[in-house]
Amino acid sequence: MKLHKEGNATLILEVVTFSILNYLAHTFGHEYLACFTAILTGFVFIITLNFFRIPKRNYDRKEGVVYSPCDGKVVVIEETTETEYYKDKRLQVSIFMSPLNVHNQLYPISGDIKYTKYHPGKFLVAWHPKASTDNERSTVVVENDKISILFRQIAGALARRIVTYSKVNDKANVADEYGFIKFGSRVDLYFPVGTKINVTLEEKVTGGKSIIATY
Repeated sequence: MKLHKEGNATLILEVVTFSILNYLAHTFGHEYLACFTAILTGFVFIITLNFFRIPKRNYDRKEGVVYSPCDGKVVVIEETTETEYYKDKRLQVSIFMSPLNVHNQLYPISGDIKYTKYHPGKFLVAWHPKASTDNERSTVVVENDKISILFRQIAGALARRIVTYSKVNDKANVADEYGFIKFGSRVDLYFPVGTKINVTLEEKVTGGKSIIATY
């Protein structure tokens, strides 16, 4: 397991801030205050380390398969209208990431990156019906000779920064990292209507390993 580079600044800030707080509490406060401060800052630091962990995994990278772009739980499977890029009916699958999940995102398929766009927005809870259109979000479209898929990182009430590394005309390789949502939230995928979906509602999935759909 390693720590993600997006966590470096946060972890350094915590080390400096918590060191100062513990020094002040130990030097000028009661021993109970010093103990409480040590426990509290230690707990927060451990939680932050957990947020930015990246476990070591081996990926199959099979063709004709759409892998999960993140760890989490499937919360939406429905036909809907995608209004940003395709502007037609699509099959939507949404994956909710809790604060305990790994928070980086992986390409679900290999292909050419046709579109990317970041949208500033609100920070509604991730399961809110308008989170897909009103929250801070970042959209990527990848196409190959068999399928075109749109996937969208969505910030939530806790997530306050979305990072997307994809650039138009770059090549996407399935299970390679393409982004990070600080403190998690949700990822939506949009498939052509009729795509065979291999997951069910409430199913837990693993980024780069669980098969969301086949084509």
